Amino acid sequence: MALYFEDFQPGAKLESPGVTVTEAHVVAFAGLTGDFNPLHLDEERARRTIFGGRIAHGLLTLSLAAGLLAPNIYGSAIALLEASARFLRPVRIGDTIRAIAEVLDKRPSEKYAGGVVRLRHEVRNQRGEVVAVAETKILVAKRP
Repeated sequence: MALYFEDFQPGAKLESPGVTVTEAHVVAFAGLTGDFNPLHLDEERARRTIFGGRIAHGLLTLSLAAGLLAPNIYGSAIALLEASARFLRPVRIGDTIRAIAEVLDKRPSEKYAGGVVRLRHEVRNQRGEVVAVAETKILVAKRP
C-alpha cells in the first residue's frame, strides 16, 4: 500500500525486509555502472587491501536499500530530488542488509499536488551494525 504525502509524519519510521547481497548483485552492478574496481571483483587483489577481501560497491548498497523501501511509495512518488550518503562499514557478499527510514520533516507543494518529504536512512547488516546512512528528499503526491 502506497504512502502519500499526508501519511508521512515527522518521527515516523519505516523498516524494510532484508536482502542478502550476492555475487550476482556485485557483478551486475559493475556491468551496469562500468565500475570494475578490483576491490569489488578480484578476490586476490582485494585480500591485500584494508578490507581483507572483496566488498560490495557503496552505491550498490545504497541502491539495494532504496529498492527495499521503494514499495512504500509505489504510485505516490513523483521524483527523487536529492540524496547524500556516508558509507561507514564494508558490505560483503553474503551480508544481509535492511533499511530503516525516519521522516525528518515535510513541506507541502501545491504546484505538484503533494510535497517534499525528507528522510534519514540507516542501512544495517545482519549484526545490526550501521553500514551506511543517507538523507533523501522525495517529492510525494497527495492522496488522490
